[in-house]
Amino acid sequence: MQKSLASILLGGFICAGLYLLGTSLGDSIIKMRAMERTVTVKGLAEVEVKADTAIWPIRFTQVDNDLNNLYQEVQSKTDKVIAFLIKQGFTQDEISSSLPSIEDRQAQGYVDPNVKYRYAAQVTVSLYTKRVDLLLGTQRNLIELTKEGIAISNQDYNGRTEFLFTGLNELKPQMVQTATENARQTAEKFAKDSASQLGKIKQASQGQFTISNRDSNTPSIKKVRVVSTLTYYLND
Repeated sequence: MQKSLASILLGGFICAGLYLLGTSLGDSIIKMRAMERTVTVKGLAEVEVKADTAIWPIRFTQVDNDLNNLYQEVQSKTDKVIAFLIKQGFTQDEISSSLPSIEDRQAQGYVDPNVKYRYAAQVTVSLYTKRVDLLLGTQRNLIELTKEGIAISNQDYNGRTEFLFTGLNELKPQMVQTATENARQTAEKFAKDSASQLGKIKQASQGQFTISNRDSNTPSIKKVRVVSTLTYYLND
């Protein structure tokens, strides 16, 4: 009986001791976290670059009531577009053409009486080049094709020139460094204003790089942007 009572008392003391120890450790952790002062800041890096690649879909439409005549006209005008591009200085390797998309308007069931021609062919000659400046100059010379009776459709979405920038990997190291430096400057100012000393970096994360047009009028000029987020310790 005495042995059993002693065991119960010993177990009670152990439980109480563990409870007190746990409470003490918990208070210490809370105090440590309360003493951990940090500041989180963001740093921006942004540069403007010229597009280094361009894709230009040169589209035109040809109509006729005779299918054979339509094919002949399509081929003739396609050859003229290609000859125009080569005259401007592009190579055959930069130029490609696809089969025309032909629409038979009488095969649609309802025929608009105002439609004069039965067949309409959509033709696309594509230019893929890294000589962006040459392409921009060529687009200003499209009047030459108009004189040949070729009206280029460049206002719709499918006819827009796509400008690309492919040199992002070369910019990344310097931009990350710039974003980090800008973030640190902001953190240093906060530390100074709060009568603190800026400590080491606790956590850092790099945002995604984005490439967008500088504006709607100059899609060949790109804006590359990245935001880095850093958390610093603050010391007394």
